[in-house]
Amino acid sequence: MAKKTSMRDVARGANVSPSAVWMVIHNRPGVAPETSKRVWEVISELGYVVKDGNGSSSEDVASTGSVGLLMEKGSMPAMMDSFYGDIIRGFQSEAQRLGYQVSLIMFDRTTENLDLLKRGVSKTIDGLVVANDGDITPEMVIQLKASNLPVVLIENHIDDQRLPCVLGDNFTAGYMVMQHMLKLGHREIAVLPGPKKYSSLVDRLRGCMAAMAEAGLLIRPEWMPKPVSKHPLKGYVQMKEILALDHHRPTAVIAISDKTALGAMEAIKEEGLQIPYDIAIASIDNTVESAYTRPPLTTVHIPKLDMGILAFQKLHHLINGENDIPVKSLVYSELIVRESCGAAVD
Repeated sequence: MAKKTSMRDVARGANVSPSAVWMVIHNRPGVAPETSKRVWEVISELGYVVKDGNGSSSEDVASTGSVGLLMEKGSMPAMMDSFYGDIIRGFQSEAQRLGYQVSLIMFDRTTENLDLLKRGVSKTIDGLVVANDGDITPEMVIQLKASNLPVVLIENHIDDQRLPCVLGDNFTAGYMVMQHMLKLGHREIAVLPGPKKYSSLVDRLRGCMAAMAEAGLLIRPEWMPKPVSKHPLKGYVQMKEILALDHHRPTAVIAISDKTALGAMEAIKEEGLQIPYDIAIASIDNTVESAYTRPPLTTVHIPKLDMGILAFQKLHHLINGENDIPVKSLVYSELIVRESCGAAVD
């Protein structure tokens, strides 16, 4: 008895994913015309029987397409945070528009096994987006990619690997906000860095330091305290450490993220100091909360929603074999000037 032709046979013959075949058959948007034409040619060649909406087979239902969004488990609170929340919303909305389901995959390298993760995702999803790095190391990403699973990175890049990725222009963001403080006349500026395991935060710090170097200035080591993990107000302890120093305090502070800035602002107020008159402050992210601090926070806008949308579009092209050129995409950032830096605001 001849073997029945399956949707996966069509996908192999057309060199696309089963989800792409499903989308072509059901006339869903997001598939290039030449890809659609190739799929229909293979359907004709193989004699695959396309069932109508009333007689849709279980295989059709199983092949609707599923993609994974991989994050470190430590970032779970970020789901509620407006920075990664916006990225996730952008990614999910574009996935739904193109007919995919999204599975959130949380990984804790202290308790979970990478081999089990690889086997699990390779059987259940058509492609994977890795959001940020941190506990998800470059070695992990390389191993996931080696399993022939389409992979796209968000806010993460691996220098010696040509993987498609979507990044906020973090170096420019750091450079831009520091340059703004310098233009306001500040020379004694503290910086509150983030954990070095996050490449996006490292790039922001490099941008800050580059702007200082261009001005012929250095950041004092004691004015750049190490981040303290597992504290709800990320910059609070760092700012307290600076304010406890015996010598005079900085006139301005750059926080590496809005969350860090919120903690720092709390510490400054506890000391009875006024923002921006005693200490000016600015940061990077432009989360929703930044516009409602007292005073409102000067920050650099990173277009998070657009990053999520663009990342899914890249993944969609990879899944359908429509784009073989890996590209590192930087989304533009924008300085949002508010009262916390001391600049005049209209």
